[in-house]
Amino acid sequence: MSLVFTGICSHAPGITARADLAPPEQRDAFYAAMDGLRRDLAASKPDAVIIVAAEHFANFFMNNMPAYAIGMGANYSGPIEDPDWLKIPLRKQAGAPDLGKRLVSEMLHTVDVAYCEEWQFDHGIIVPLHLLDPDNEMTVIPANINCQGPPLTPLHRAWAFGEAIRRAADAVPERIALIATGGISHWPATPDSGRINEAWDRDFLDRWLANDKDRLLAYTDAETYRDAGQGGFEIRTFIAAAAAAGGKGTLHCCEPIPVFAVSCTAATMEIV
Repeated sequence: MSLVFTGICSHAPGITARADLAPPEQRDAFYAAMDGLRRDLAASKPDAVIIVAAEHFANFFMNNMPAYAIGMGANYSGPIEDPDWLKIPLRKQAGAPDLGKRLVSEMLHTVDVAYCEEWQFDHGIIVPLHLLDPDNEMTVIPANINCQGPPLTPLHRAWAFGEAIRRAADAVPERIALIATGGISHWPATPDSGRINEAWDRDFLDRWLANDKDRLLAYTDAETYRDAGQGGFEIRTFIAAAAAAGGKGTLHCCEPIPVFAVSCTAATMEIV
């Protein structure tokens, strides 16, 4: 079959943990956009959903930090954070070990991908799943791009990772959806937490919506760190999604919500 759906969204833990503290009009606009993303994702009738995220030292550490990893587990659990704090109940999510293995086998022709039969979901995956799959019905294949432990993969390699996902999806009979999650500008776990560079975020989204490869790959890590914080390195997941889809994007929401510490974003991209 092929890739049947591509979307991006934010995954900040405050989206669920501090929902009651956000301005209601902004929070509700983002939740409505995520509900629309949920309906569109379900309408694509995927057999499995690849979720490309940047996990936060929940599974990978500086003693062994893969640039890219794909899950091949039969199931996954999360959140690894305190469920009462995150306000997301513990859940076991169905995986697809055979499909994951076939996808990895194809991707390895162009990208060196680590693979994992065990994976615990932190907020980077479980917050989007909580909103996009509230009834825990999806089959999920997690994917990780290292966005936190330098040296980081170059942006053109994140693009190649997305192309490899697309090629692998095209090579299997199952219907594959892709969700990339992250933040745009944000400064997590620093004194600047809650700061948002909205102008930078909207400029990045303009590049993403146009699927302008040259401009998406033009950032340096030094510039991103200066203008978007260390959390800005997570643009790699969105760049991979653009490479996989190939078309133009539609923005459904971009609400800068400081108590969530990020511009809360939901968007989809045409698959060509």
